[in-house]
Amino acid sequence: MSSKPNRVVVIGVAGDSGCGKSTFLRRLNDLFGEEFMTVICLDDYHCLDRKQRKETGITALDPRANNFDLMYEQVKALKEGKSIMKPIYNHETGLLDPPELVEPNKVIVIEGLHPIYDERVRALLDFSIYLDLSDEVKIAWKIQRDMAERGHTLADVMQAIESRRPDFEAYIDPQKAHADVVIQILPTNLIPNDTERKVLRVRLVQRSSVEGLKPAYLFDEGSTISWIPCGTKLTCSYPGIKLFSGPDSWLGQPASILEIDGQFDRLDEMVYIESHLSSLDTKYYGELTELLRKHPDYPGSNNGTGLLQIIVGLKMRETFERLTKQAEQLVTA
Repeated sequence: MSSKPNRVVVIGVAGDSGCGKSTFLRRLNDLFGEEFMTVICLDDYHCLDRKQRKETGITALDPRANNFDLMYEQVKALKEGKSIMKPIYNHETGLLDPPELVEPNKVIVIEGLHPIYDERVRALLDFSIYLDLSDEVKIAWKIQRDMAERGHTLADVMQAIESRRPDFEAYIDPQKAHADVVIQILPTNLIPNDTERKVLRVRLVQRSSVEGLKPAYLFDEGSTISWIPCGTKLTCSYPGIKLFSGPDSWLGQPASILEIDGQFDRLDEMVYIESHLSSLDTKYYGELTELLRKHPDYPGSNNGTGLLQIIVGLKMRETFERLTKQAEQLVTA
């Protein structure tokens, strides 16, 4: 890494396991570059190993299984440009390994179950996102993965989901009220009584009160727009595609919504959608489409998940550039 950064920008990526955090982080890599960005998995701050959790009946979702004091101290140190000795949780063994040296970097991403949970850690974040998977989609995805790939029964899958639910609802889900943006993955409205959950409706909730965040929107800022794109300009198989943009409230706070329901067949045609979106913070015309086309194999690339994840990534890049510029001006002033 180059010389010590003037300003360390800290980003929080929160959500339950299996909600798309790792794909989102890969997309962030495209925007920031590996040498600019250090990712810290908050599992490393487990203070109970797997055996201890089993013995006590305390899950990894429970704050008691995590060392928030150390998490706060170390994220604060990195933000101040100091290096840390970060603990390591070994997912293979379920044990805590000896710590490793982590140097400050231009962008530090903390990702996992609790990045927005502790108010001290939350105050250190320059940008935060919560990835919100609806129950219906979560169950369908877990059934698909665990039954098809791991040979579990439906009863096993439902029991696993239900056993996590109380802790998820108590400790993970409430974080979305504090996130700057939320990506919700919901069942489609385009197919009546759909149970497969292969077609998704994806909503980007952009909180209005976040300093410096200019929401992405369709056509005309502040207007409520429902748009079905022209079928000759965008190849969409059944059930088609529908976009929505407009003001709304989110958990009692004003927000701006951008929603994509359905999926598209050809990523090269996405520039047609991009040309009707505003406030994307792209560097040039077609950058959003180019970033989407870079990884057609990533989950969600042919629906709103990939598109909205990239838009959030672009907002994070804009935040990083704005804060870095402010820090440079202070240094030269």
